[in-house]
Amino acid sequence: MSPQHTDNRLVAVLCILAGVGFASTQDAIVKAMSGNYPAHETLMLRCIGSLPVLFVFLWRENAFKRLATPLWGRVVVRGVILGFAYLCFVLAIAAMPIANAVAIYFTMPFFVAGLAGPMLGERVRLHRWLAIIAGFIGVLIMVRPGATVFEPAAIFALLSALGYAVGQMIGRPLAQQVPAIVISLWQNVIYFVIAAVLAVVFSGIDADTFQHPSLVFLSRPMVMPSLPDAALLLGMGVLAAFGMLLFVNAYKFGEANFVAPFEYSAMIWAVMFGLLIFDDFPDIYTWTGAAVVITAGLLMVWRDRQMDRAV
Repeated sequence: MSPQHTDNRLVAVLCILAGVGFASTQDAIVKAMSGNYPAHETLMLRCIGSLPVLFVFLWRENAFKRLATPLWGRVVVRGVILGFAYLCFVLAIAAMPIANAVAIYFTMPFFVAGLAGPMLGERVRLHRWLAIIAGFIGVLIMVRPGATVFEPAAIFALLSALGYAVGQMIGRPLAQQVPAIVISLWQNVIYFVIAAVLAVVFSGIDADTFQHPSLVFLSRPMVMPSLPDAALLLGMGVLAAFGMLLFVNAYKFGEANFVAPFEYSAMIWAVMFGLLIFDDFPDIYTWTGAAVVITAGLLMVWRDRQMDRAV
């Protein structure tokens, strides 16, 4: 797609909904594999599976000459931030139901709203700050810090939301100057480098040292996957490739604070995969907290539109 700026909210919504569907499917695959393979191996295979799709799009858009973009610094910074955000999320879902992790990740639009001022120069209105406060109250309801049932992996989900918010803030102006496929390809390369570094770091560490599922998933040594597992993990890369392109274009064609709330559709996928594959169902605290977060986010968008029309 053209790197020129063009706002199109319908395209943005379709891109984000499809991107969320692809991302949710690959999350379910990662969780299913987390008991047998390390996080860095699943990420490496995902990156390898993504390459053919990304190169096809790169060729179709004749964008090879754009790979050496003068904005490579921002592309790399965004890729590193999103890489660690993704890692935090998969570490969270290794230890908790996907729906719980996704519900906590729903704080991402509030991070976007709070960061829109300092990072994009957008005015952060009072109702957004109120929505941010309500969103974090919803998170407190879900994670219940201090309770005996508190799951430390919830911190990973929250860090993931923060990382994705920062990454999307960088991506919005970046996508106006650099083709989405170029950003996505470099993001894939950076993810692979992060995975390779982690593989080296944990190659000399005994995974039995750790007890928590998230840390076991992070530190487990690499193993040779079976053919069906390898096919599934490489196939996950195809989903990831399309997902990266869709997310970049969603934030290219729509304002960050408009697009972000549509990521709430991930809860539908999370509950569905949780029931069908993992026999998980969100408890009353998760439903209540998620309802508070989603309501606050939707009210934030509704109030934004009202104020924009009044201008």
